[in-house]
Amino acid sequence: MDNVQGVDKDFMSPKPLVQGTSRANSVHCEPMTEYRGTRDEADLARFGKQQQLNRRSAFQSGLSNGGPSGLVYGYLFTWLGNISQVIPLSGGQYNWVAILSPKSCSKFLSYLTGWMTVIGWQASLASGGFLAGTMIQGLLVLNYPSYGYQRWHGTLLFYAVLVVALFVNTYLARQLPQIESMVLIIHVMGFFAILVPLVYLAPHSTAKDVFATLSDSGDWSSNGLSLMIGLSTSMFAFIGIDAAAHMVIPRSMLSSVSLNGALGFGMLIAVLFSAGDIQTALNTPTKYPYIEIFAQAVGSNHGATGMVAVIISAMMFATVGSLATASRMTWAFARERGLPASAYLSRIEPRTSMPLWSIVCSTVISLLLALINIGSTVAFNALTSLVIAAFYSSFLVAACVILLKRVTRQDSPIRWGPFSLGRAGLPVTIFSIVYSIIGIFFSFWPPSVSPTATSMNWSIAVYGGVLLFSLIFWAVYGRKVYTGPIIEIRVD
Repeated sequence: MDNVQGVDKDFMSPKPLVQGTSRANSVHCEPMTEYRGTRDEADLARFGKQQQLNRRSAFQSGLSNGGPSGLVYGYLFTWLGNISQVIPLSGGQYNWVAILSPKSCSKFLSYLTGWMTVIGWQASLASGGFLAGTMIQGLLVLNYPSYGYQRWHGTLLFYAVLVVALFVNTYLARQLPQIESMVLIIHVMGFFAILVPLVYLAPHSTAKDVFATLSDSGDWSSNGLSLMIGLSTSMFAFIGIDAAAHMVIPRSMLSSVSLNGALGFGMLIAVLFSAGDIQTALNTPTKYPYIEIFAQAVGSNHGATGMVAVIISAMMFATVGSLATASRMTWAFARERGLPASAYLSRIEPRTSMPLWSIVCSTVISLLLALINIGSTVAFNALTSLVIAAFYSSFLVAACVILLKRVTRQDSPIRWGPFSLGRAGLPVTIFSIVYSIIGIFFSFWPPSVSPTATSMNWSIAVYGGVLLFSLIFWAVYGRKVYTGPIIEIRVD
């Protein structure tokens, strides 16, 4: 998508506007060009926002459905299909929709998109903590054969990861930039700490095994269909791009996707060439095939543990980031009265300038979601599909709105900011719509052709239930108080 500075002519003349007020068509305000303050404040001011927060800059499913080649080509397709997100507001997609959509449906579409994004980030936070906690449990299985695997152990480990994320996002919030710099170093060093042992020590598969081996462990009777169902693995890996939409600038987002996409693809190729017996990896008691692959590759449980520890640390830091983004998304949407209890969720703690109520709310939601794992790990894994469905639904609405704006030029021509795709914008937007529809559709499919009640992918029920609740809330109360993104300041 392209960076949009303004879309309407109705508010181009300077008019006084009281801070914190809103009106039905205020989301169509034409951003002004001069503003005194920091660059970050100016970026927000162009979209009628005032600085309030301190802004800081499923492998197994893919192997089962699609196999090694499916992971390779699915990853490339996913990498290509990710949308550039370029308006650096805490609300992300629902702000874009509010700014770009026709006035007749601006409020409702931005409201619906806001709910989708909130759902996605809450599910993403829970998924990240769950992965980190159960990976630790996988290492217990690997190193202690007498260990009795219990699902509630994974839930408690999940709680421990969440407590760390909560601590960093509250007591260490001011040190978050330094922590992120440290994470970048760990990220790069960890890449080589895993890649070098894999490439040097592991017996290597042939190119045919990696690039020409599709599998259909789900009995779908079609390798192509199996590959599409396995796309969720790569799509989930790229979901983190959405975080940038709430915190950083376009070129940083493009750099992040390009760099991490390249590193991820290199690591994927290395793991697949070192995978050995795929079926043994799929049946590993650790529940994570890559742990078994590492152990086979280096011939040492201790060596594999060190390599897995790098990934666990990355997942823990990802959970810290997910909590930061989920809470800010919740705060931003509540600030505009799109959620129940918005009066509390939109509060900013004055001493720290942090949305503590939203941080605590996001943490409690994940604590409650973690209880699902005690009853069924498969049911909790459905959150992965929910993350994909929710995020790509919000991307889809945003892409459709900007496509309509490009094609019809309704209301006024689009005024691009410093970042624009130019003529490539139209085909890229169309491709992103097709890609999002594919992602949403296949995210709801079960892992095999004949699922039982326990192996069924219930994400569609959760997704539909939350959307139904949001529609009921809209009809009963939301439409009366939600007027779209609030214009807090006007830049004259």
